[in-house]
Amino acid sequence: MFTDVLAGWRRPGAPLAGALAGAVREAVLDGRLRVGDRLPSERRLAAELGVSRGTVVAALSSLRDEGWLVTGHGSGSRVRLPRDLGERYAPLSVDGRGSLDLRRAVPAAPRAIVTEAVTRALGRSARLLLESGEPGAGLPELRELIALRHTAEGLATRPEQILVTSGARAALALLVAHLAPRRTVVESPGFFDTLATLRRSGTRTVPVRVTTRGWDTGRLAAAFREAAGGVALLVPDFQNPTGALMDPRVRREVAELAVRHGVTVIADETMRDIDLRDHPVPEPRIGRAVTIGSMSKTVWGGLRVGWIRGPAALVRELLLDPVSGLHTPPPLEQLVACEVLPLLDRLLDQRRAELRRQRDHLASALSGDDGWTFSLPQGGLALWLRLNGVTGETVARRAAEAGLSLLPGTAFSPDGTLADWLRVPYTAPVETLDRAVEHLRRAYRS
Repeated sequence: MFTDVLAGWRRPGAPLAGALAGAVREAVLDGRLRVGDRLPSERRLAAELGVSRGTVVAALSSLRDEGWLVTGHGSGSRVRLPRDLGERYAPLSVDGRGSLDLRRAVPAAPRAIVTEAVTRALGRSARLLLESGEPGAGLPELRELIALRHTAEGLATRPEQILVTSGARAALALLVAHLAPRRTVVESPGFFDTLATLRRSGTRTVPVRVTTRGWDTGRLAAAFREAAGGVALLVPDFQNPTGALMDPRVRREVAELAVRHGVTVIADETMRDIDLRDHPVPEPRIGRAVTIGSMSKTVWGGLRVGWIRGPAALVRELLLDPVSGLHTPPPLEQLVACEVLPLLDRLLDQRRAELRRQRDHLASALSGDDGWTFSLPQGGLALWLRLNGVTGETVARRAAEAGLSLLPGTAFSPDGTLADWLRVPYTAPVETLDRAVEHLRRAYRS
């Protein structure tokens, strides 16, 4: 009975047609109604739900206009997902009813690409399922695909230089555990998860200031000298949260400092493909750096596939580490990644266009206000606002009371500074960004 699928669909005070349409949407998203399911006839549906046929017609018409249903002549209505919902960058939870959560700048899955990739991966999984599934360096096919992408961008790479991990955080945790640095050069501001990983490792952090204009080169030299024999963890491509892009001269300087002071540079490249310039061209990588990448910002965080690219000797050493297997994704996920990677450039074109449009929309909505200043980043996922006369924690707290969750600058600080800053991601749809700006202005003015 359809009534079982929509149990409790009536909402006090809500028009019946709107409540019914909303219940069908929720049932589709929860999986109680599957894409392709056929709905009962309007007459039968009205009888089962105890409402007029006019109510059902109005509800189904609304769902049809929004793309939740498709109706064929003589074949009734079938469930589908609206195209813009299945392909947009922002997760559905970002713009939930009554609240907006912009603390994490992460994508939803490109539904069509991922579901088709899963189907294809299962279709050719026979040999994989006949093997042990034990952790290792990664599926040979996946390592080769990742190596080919690096080589195509000008960094000649062999598959044996790639170690597949369950995301970028797993890659970082494995490297830090293996290298066990006494001191680590970090960026200020830096990504909060990265800073937390380093704090738990017990390493002493040596901050280098980064602004939207770039890295403090004077401080870089002093920090590398202080961290001699240790590690430097940098995000040279569209740094999170500033969006800064390290220029070639500074990259060469970093490489020279690393050699001079015996520092291992780990370059986090999770944002490298979020290049929003009109004609994206990958920047040259930092010489001799160990790089970390993942599919979390370009494809989906739920596809836990990342990698380390470094000397083959380092990859062999990491594989001998007992904790290495804990950071390896399941082989079926790796097989899905093998299906997705050849489609990545097409997906990037779509996602860059969407993010570019949302970035420009948010910048326009925030411009001309004396409450803050910001620079338009060339890539990345957020605007880095400097507030005038009030702290980021104060604005974030007031905004949260109104239903908008944001992270203040102190969350990105390795030493408790950056109190005057606030990160505002532009990963949400423009309608959601407009609501966020309204909340932000009220929180600041209050």
